[in-house]
Amino acid sequence: MRLTGILILSLIAYIGSTAMGTAQTPSLIGRWNVEITFANEEHRSLRFEAQSAGKGTLLLLDPKSKVWGPANPSQATWTQGEGNSVTFSGPVEFLIGNVGRDAGTLACKGKFETPGAITGEAEFSSLVGARSKHGTFRATRADE
Repeated sequence: MRLTGILILSLIAYIGSTAMGTAQTPSLIGRWNVEITFANEEHRSLRFEAQSAGKGTLLLLDPKSKVWGPANPSQATWTQGEGNSVTFSGPVEFLIGNVGRDAGTLACKGKFETPGAITGEAEFSSLVGARSKHGTFRATRADE
């Protein structure tokens, strides 16, 4: 009877440690609200939708964009690496006041904090004058 109890406890401990060791990697697929803060304290908001096979879309969520008409999503790509790392990038057009647009490529590299939150670094490379802006981002699942 005592041996049976010890065997049962050992089996429970083994199953518990195995389950903790095989935790699933969070999935990037889905809709994300992305908040970016560049080094000059400029803030930008966008929606990133990660689809299968490393494809997705980026949509600028700037209320001022109505001056130019509704924003259209652009094609994006993404990868998910080891250690919960993620990268997504694509073309965007940030508004410059109410007089123009700054077109370029946005690249975000970060890590999952939780299955519903990613933080990391953002880099915007403008197509005009080879300018770039560096900052940080936080992405949260749109459905949470």
